[in-house]
Amino acid sequence: MNEPTDGAAPLLEMRHISKTFSGMVALKDVSLSVCRGEVHALMGENGAGKSTLMKILSGAYRADPGGSILIDGALVSIDGPEAGRASGIAVIYQELSLAPNLTVAENIFLGREQRRGVFTDKGAQEAACRDVLSRLGLAFSPSTVVSRLSLGERQLVEIARALASDARILVMDEPTTSLSTLETERLYEIIASLKADGIGVIYISHRMEEIYTLSDRVSVLRDGQYVGTLTRDEITAERLVAMMVGRDVSSFYKKDHRPTADRRTLMSVREIGDGRRIHGCSFDLKAGEVLCLAGLVGSGRTELARLIYGADPKSHGTVAIDGQPVDIRRARDAIASGIVYLTEDRRRLGLFLDMSISDNININVAAADARYGGFSNVTQARERAGRAMTSLAVRATGMVAKTGALSGGNQQKVLLARLLETKPRVLILDEPTRGVDVGAKSEIYRLIDDLAANGIGVLMISSELPEVIGVADRVLVMRDGRIAGEITATPERPITQEAIMAYSTGAAAVDA
Repeated sequence: MNEPTDGAAPLLEMRHISKTFSGMVALKDVSLSVCRGEVHALMGENGAGKSTLMKILSGAYRADPGGSILIDGALVSIDGPEAGRASGIAVIYQELSLAPNLTVAENIFLGREQRRGVFTDKGAQEAACRDVLSRLGLAFSPSTVVSRLSLGERQLVEIARALASDARILVMDEPTTSLSTLETERLYEIIASLKADGIGVIYISHRMEEIYTLSDRVSVLRDGQYVGTLTRDEITAERLVAMMVGRDVSSFYKKDHRPTADRRTLMSVREIGDGRRIHGCSFDLKAGEVLCLAGLVGSGRTELARLIYGADPKSHGTVAIDGQPVDIRRARDAIASGIVYLTEDRRRLGLFLDMSISDNININVAAADARYGGFSNVTQARERAGRAMTSLAVRATGMVAKTGALSGGNQQKVLLARLLETKPRVLILDEPTRGVDVGAKSEIYRLIDDLAANGIGVLMISSELPEVIGVADRVLVMRDGRIAGEITATPERPITQEAIMAYSTGAAAVDA
């Protein structure tokens, strides 16, 4: 356990924590410390043990005998969630736990209502809530119904609830996954104020830029074991990736498909638009090419992809495959033309979370299995799902497991498997690595490279510039619903973040 060198006593110490489930080791001899006013990032692949460790800290799980937890140097017994809260520990999960039909004040005091006799003292609750909101610099009222707040504002209500309960140790699990840029910046400001108040923050994230911006130290878990801790001046992407996945960062982005200039044009998009957000966009996608759409949030990347796919109606423009115009008015037309689209919101728009992995993989091709008057060929569906799970390295207890129980990376691979079963010519990927761990990202990059090597055209949208640079053969940069520029990777002149941002922001055009 790597302690700070400034002599400060840790606010929190977790010593030699282990946890076993039915003979399976989830954590083995893990130690972690957090100081007052410190943001201590916790990183690792999905399944590395981060959530299990935090659930032990919060009291949701009990650790195996032999470990200990100390707060301010005093041994504490956290044998349940109430004990965790009483010890000053609050956890803000990725899936928020607010009641949308209640007010901000009612949510903040839910389960520990202030009373005047047998009645809830709403006035006292709102007054106390107002103090907390003021401390965080929040403009909404204690009487505001939570359903009227944005996702970012709801995240801040969760923080306000933690502060109102006198939390001294705050765990934040992927807090920016669904936040806008402005909401993320506001969250950063709140975290800075929490640090100034001496609160210790454990910050779980897969996003490297957040780790660079926020963390004072980073600890890494792998396969349920503690790997090491880096201080702020030791943090680099290369070191973190090597610690998390056990291999050098040079193998992270895989690009072996070697696109050539003479490859045929697979898809042509001409003057496509919707008359509102997208205006006259034209480009070609070559067979075996990875073409990335980059640009700032709101530039129109997703809207353009949805027009091509037929998810939204276009007002003008054409799409052609192999030089032949295709009439795409809805998603089924796109699929019939060989175009598939992986949505950025896999949980809400992509997957059937209550269905099995096998059913999710087979749903687009179920009709092909029908026989004897419409009965499904269960054997064929099972074999198809098994092949897909092996090919994409889907980690699950079996193909009948519920898709909603999988990690983000494995959910993404299940959705990709479903799309690939339609044998597409063009694959549109909208933020394919959002919310997945670094190991799953590497596997998705490998899959993209393999698909391109087999002649599939890949149109990929990504907000992570290192990812764009790592996987793209060519980049189209969008601004204000138009294609502002094109950058092609060459051995002499690789794609750079500066070139992308020059087009994204409307700065002087670069010579790409």
